[in-house]
Amino acid sequence: MSNDLDDDFALFREQVKVDRRIRSETYQAPRQQRRIRSQQNTEQRTRQQQAEFFFSDNFRAYFPEGPVRFCADGESSHILKQLRRGDYPPELLLDLHGMTQAVAKRELGALLRACVRQQVECCAVMSGHGKGILKENLPHWLVQHPAVRAFHQAPAAYGGNATLLVLLK
Repeated sequence: MSNDLDDDFALFREQVKVDRRIRSETYQAPRQQRRIRSQQNTEQRTRQQQAEFFFSDNFRAYFPEGPVRFCADGESSHILKQLRRGDYPPELLLDLHGMTQAVAKRELGALLRACVRQQVECCAVMSGHGKGILKENLPHWLVQHPAVRAFHQAPAAYGGNATLLVLLK
């Protein structure tokens, strides 16, 4: 019986023998477009990494009692007095209300990068009062960025205790 079955399979194979392969009729997108998308995604990831690169959650700077203030090495401490008085009006404002720490770091990095690109001298970053998590971390993040010359708590006209005026290189 198995011999008859083998003969039947052999006969079937001979009858349905094909001379050429059947090609799929489905359309396949060119590979080049996928590479372009992957390059765009890579560039976007690189920009995000650059924006977040400068801000470590583990770094803690020392700030003296009183209003939050910082002056980079090599800068005149007179800049702090000018910031406190509001002599530098902010050209850009970033409001961090309702953001998570990760989003706030990304937005802060994007703000500082935009300020450097557009040659903005002073910007304001509003963290609000809330639970104080962003307000506490914001100065520690700003100290790490190389473009920051100085920052000081803003005068009441620009947001008071809930805002930092940031002076950039």
